[in-house]
Amino acid sequence: MKKLAILILLALELAVGGCSTGTHSTTVTTSTSGNWEAQLTGGIGEASKVDFVTTFNVTNTNGASGQPLDITGFAFFNAGKCFVSGETISGSASITTLSTNQAQGTMTYTVTSGTPSGNVLTLTGTTVVGTVTNGTLSGGGVAGTWMLTGAQGDPGCTGSGNFIMCQNATTCTVT
Repeated sequence: MKKLAILILLALELAVGGCSTGTHSTTVTTSTSGNWEAQLTGGIGEASKVDFVTTFNVTNTNGASGQPLDITGFAFFNAGKCFVSGETISGSASITTLSTNQAQGTMTYTVTSGTPSGNVLTLTGTTVVGTVTNGTLSGGGVAGTWMLTGAQGDPGCTGSGNFIMCQNATTCTVT
């Protein structure tokens, strides 16, 4: 009788467990690489000329906070007087792979000018999306806000707005 009761409880557990409708993250590693094009909206004058393309790698263990980006390439399309040369670039990402093979997460990306010194462009990506196949993100996109602060209060190199950054594409949808 005890064996029958245990078998019934086990069957009930499997049936209830199979009825879950939520999305659960998995414990896999998500990595990403490739060219990412950033398009920024907002800002006026020189502050509106900071669109760029970058190449980076990141290996993120299931949403681990602040995994550093390994930035291997960077170029502004037209940075004007705010970023003439010698930029220092850094960033980090936290990406989780869901059981549906979709990615979600956040990212920060910072560009500090060399010449002229002291201008800082900060992108705060509140939404990272894409499809994860065998641990690699593809069709990725990041959306969020940006802020440019100018050296010594240069009003031409200050501004803020929204941005979208697309992996290996000039346009993408981030929702």
